[in-house]
Amino acid sequence: MPSGSSGTLYAWIYAPEQKHRQLWQYLPRGQRKRRRRQGRRVHSERIKWRTSIHERPALVEDRIEFGHWESDSVLGLRGTGGLHTTVERRARYLQAVKIPAIAAAPTIDAQLSVYSPLPAHAVRSVTADNGSEFAFHYQLADALAIPTYFADPYSAWQRGTNEHFNGRIRKYLPKGTSFEDLTQTDLDEIVTEINNRPRRVLGWATPAEIFNELCSSQATPRCTSN
Repeated sequence: MPSGSSGTLYAWIYAPEQKHRQLWQYLPRGQRKRRRRQGRRVHSERIKWRTSIHERPALVEDRIEFGHWESDSVLGLRGTGGLHTTVERRARYLQAVKIPAIAAAPTIDAQLSVYSPLPAHAVRSVTADNGSEFAFHYQLADALAIPTYFADPYSAWQRGTNEHFNGRIRKYLPKGTSFEDLTQTDLDEIVTEINNRPRRVLGWATPAEIFNELCSSQATPRCTSN
């Protein structure tokens, strides 16, 4: 068994000499072939006032400070809408909102619905990919003083926690699934089940337990604009 980064481990699992072991089936997504993890093209003309991840405070990387989130979208079968997903990096706590389309207006509405009820220290920043659905990120900053940082193109690993949890959602809602009959209640049940699974990285506590503990400590009201 190799030591080192997850990238090294994946390279070993998918190496030709390991093919006969079929180790890929034990991975979270169970993909027979390794796929390039790509981000989306930067839409500079549609994402105004974009701030690079390289300008994000360094302390976000170490996961010590609570309140830093990673966000993305999950697409349903064509024409059936999608999901806005966001994960708090320290607690590994997932939230997801069904949206009618992967577009800027539904996405900012979903973000405001998720973050507005939370105390200020529970949402300090968001890191997103370069999808045009995050084009209204400045409205999040205006309304709740939450900055958004954008990952580099083709660098999904910079939002690895969110990518991982999107994979967990896909176990319930595989690619090609129609979201037409999916209700927010259905989605909430999936998210609740994911958030209540003990995680080794959390000392076998659940994301829900860690998030609720951190969210309730040092709670301060959020100032919102009118």
